[in-house]
Amino acid sequence: MFSRLKNQLFSAIRHEKMGFFGGFLASLSISVGYVPVAVSFGLVAVHSGLNPLTAILMSALLFAGASQFVLVSLLASGAGYLVSLGTVLMMNARHVFYGPTLIGKFDFCSARTRLPLLAWGLTDEVFAASLARLEGISVHKRERWYMGLQVGAYIAWTGGTAVGAASGTSFSEMPAFLQYSVQFVLPALFMALLLDMVSRESMFVVVVAAGVTIVAPVIVPTYLAIPLAMVGGATGSALWKKSDG
Repeated sequence: MFSRLKNQLFSAIRHEKMGFFGGFLASLSISVGYVPVAVSFGLVAVHSGLNPLTAILMSALLFAGASQFVLVSLLASGAGYLVSLGTVLMMNARHVFYGPTLIGKFDFCSARTRLPLLAWGLTDEVFAASLARLEGISVHKRERWYMGLQVGAYIAWTGGTAVGAASGTSFSEMPAFLQYSVQFVLPALFMALLLDMVSRESMFVVVVAAGVTIVAPVIVPTYLAIPLAMVGGATGSALWKKSDG
């Protein structure tokens, strides 16, 4: 009986038949990467002078992943609020492109009335997972599945932050190899999710964007690397298609 139930569960997840719950279960692949990074953020925030409640509220209200590390570092270094805000906004400018890309996957007449709900949990990893899997879900269940994905990722991030903030252990006291490993989890997770939607035709765009991301920090501030990579990838794709045509 247990085996039969397990097979039905995995079959439902594979075929995305479970609406909200199916999206929530699909978020487990994201949550596995989020929890250790969120724990480290809680540790870093408290070690930088924020009280545990402020650290938790930052994750609960901003839900901005890597940008939260940058924000805490800027505030701890004495940077002004305007500088900190401008830097974080530049880092997250890529989300301006995420929204229009995803909205086309939903029934727009229905989705436009719930845009704030669809946008609040749109992180890099949620975007990558959604773009790779929404096409395989029936249109009338996509919004519920997507909301489940967002909720699961949000719980993992805020819960991990709470654990880190409440632990009282300094991030600097962790072994060096663990510090470096934790910092690499988010980029590695995003890349793994991204590879699910990379086709042979789009590989050129990925290579161009990756190249710009590697070179750009040598020339411009680091937070500009991602927007420049997006522009470089889009330009490369346009030129590639024009040459083929």
